[in-house]
Parts: sequence; structure tokens; C-alpha cells
Amino acid sequence: MSEMWTGEKVRLRGVEADDWECFRDLAQNTVDVRNADLVEPPRSDGSFRSWTAERAGRPPGGAAFRLVVEVLDDGAFAGAVTVGETDTRAGRFKTGIEISRDHRGKGYAAEATELVLTYMFAEQRHNKCEVEVYSFNDASLALYRRLGFVEEGRLRQHEFFAGSYHDVVLFGITAAEHWAAHPYPALR
Repeated sequence: MSEMWTGEKVRLRGVEADDWECFRDLAQNTVDVRNADLVEPPRSDGSFRSWTAERAGRPPGGAAFRLVVEVLDDGAFAGAVTVGETDTRAGRFKTGIEISRDHRGKGYAAEATELVLTYMFAEQRHNKCEVEVYSFNDASLALYRRLGFVEEGRLRQHEFFAGSYHDVVLFGITAAEHWAAHPYPALR
């Protein structure tokens, strides 16, 4: 492994100020936004420009960060992966992923998540990753199960949007569970 941020299909990189249109496009589809979070009022292009510029100026790493998922074949912006709610004392963190509609079903979300898990477990000494998924988000439920995450619980009628309450499914994976499925490559 010569580059820990690059897989077979994608590369994770920092947010650039020029990514603002791509992040705007991710926020355009109400169904996609609802699957990841909550629907907000429309934002101006200026708002997206300042948001990405601020993130592009942040120092790397830290307790919370966002990385762009870039396709290796053509350098296209495929989405973003986040790390947050980091608890260094307990060794836990949360992650999330969003992939644009035209890049779904190609394995990019799985590979990007695996790259983040490898970094957080091997380089940051965390022991557990947690994710929260809305119970109606079948694609994300399947993704995390396929990656070896274990369903740890369900928060019933936990979030309200689209006129009703929705459950949130809690998943977790430990470093040992991750390494059992994805042995750490030898350093070269």
C-alpha cells in the first residue's frame, strides 16, 4: 500500500473551493438529501461557494472532517465521506457517505468507507465506528451490512420529516471486525 487514500476505484482528497457546484448538485435531490439528513430551504450559489471555500481552508484531519470521493478513471467528483463525533477517550467515531446518483452502484461508497475505516483504525487508534441510517434507506442499510457493520439497535420514531416519524438504525464495527474482513496491507 503506497497511498492509503487511494483504492482500486476511488481516491479520497480534501475539499477544494472549486467543488462548490458538485456539493450544490448533491443537495438538489430531495430524496437523496432526506436519505442522508434533513431537507433544508434552498441555498444560494454564494452560500455553496463560501461553504466549500471555508472547508478547503481547514487544516487536514482533526475530530471532524469531510473528504471528496474522486473517481480514479476520470477524476470525477463522485461524492463525499465524513468523519465526526470523534471520541478519542472511548476510541469511537461516526462516519457517513453520500454518492451522486450517476456514480451509484459502482462500489465507490464501499471503497471510500473502507479507506476511512483503515485510516481511523490504523492511524488514529480508534476502536469502533458507528453509523446511523434511516430505516427506509435500503441502499445504505445494505452497504453497511455488506461492509461487516453489526446492527446494534433501533431508535424508534426518532426523526420527523416528510409528514411522519421514522426509525433510525444504529450500526457499529470494531477495528477487530474490520481487520478480520480487510487485513491491513503490509507497509511498503
